Amino acid sequence: MAGVGAELHADCAQCFGLCCVAPSFAKSTDFALDKPAGVACPHLQPDSRCGIHTTLRADGFRGCTVFDCFGAGQQVSQVIFGGRDWREHPESARAMFDCFLVMRSLHELRWYLEQAQRLVAGGAVKDDLADQSAFLARAAALRADELTQLDVPGIRAQVNLLLLRVSELLRTQAGGLGTEYRAADLV
Repeated sequence: MAGVGAELHADCAQCFGLCCVAPSFAKSTDFALDKPAGVACPHLQPDSRCGIHTTLRADGFRGCTVFDCFGAGQQVSQVIFGGRDWREHPESARAMFDCFLVMRSLHELRWYLEQAQRLVAGGAVKDDLADQSAFLARAAALRADELTQLDVPGIRAQVNLLLLRVSELLRTQAGGLGTEYRAADLV
């Protein structure tokens, strides 16, 4: 698990604004406008920085202030695509955006598993967390064409089952609460 933490934190200086291009968002209380997937936000600057970063909330982009790519942006930009910017290499743009969406899911799940490993003292659950985390790290190292073929919903379901086991274990350790609660325990 050593070294995993740093790679699961966003380093926007090593990314090409993938979070501002790859996902779609709909006009809502979190976003001031509709933006289709694969289309750059109008506030994305040529240097891959946000033109309204200091006023995101005031300008209606609250969703941007809470978004975290968990390091997926730099992994896709620098590792998988070797530092090639999607603007300078438009033939790679679609593949980069697709990879970013998958990588973000993988990195988010790895982050959850890392947090769970810190909470569990040892035993089979801790071993299963480490195994699942190692599997996700290997998946995150795949080539672009392999990465986009992953069954992300299936992977997410597997991780969810494991995290539910951790939750049950921790609730049990915290006072004998299992999956069934008595009203007196909740007061």
